[in-house]
Formats: sequence, structure tokens, C-alpha cells
Amino acid sequence: MSCPVCDKKSDPAYRPFCSRRCADVDLGRWLNASYTIPSNAPEDIEEAAEALKATPDRPH
Repeated sequence: MSCPVCDKKSDPAYRPFCSRRCADVDLGRWLNASYTIPSNAPEDIEEAAEALKATPDRPH
């Protein structure tokens, strides 16, 4: 397996990374929101609340 940050061979001590540095780089990317998941949800919270109110109740 290669390091997802620099593509070097991963080190079992830092798996899946090759070093502490690459693990920290990845953590920094998470903390700075560099990794995102696309969403179809409205960005406006009021718009989202209105959409929820408009949907009929469904049993869980």
C-alpha cells in the first residue's frame, strides 16, 4: 500500500501513511476542510427547515 499523501511505501507504524509528517499533513487537510463530500442539501438553513415541514411524516 502506498501513502495517500506522497505515494511512498507505507510504514506499519503510521499505516496508511509513510511517516508522522504525512499523517499530520492529512490531519491538517481534514481540519482545514480540504476534504469535502458533495451534497444536494440546501445551504440555507431556513430553506431546509421549510422543506422538512413540507414532507409528510413517515413512520420510522
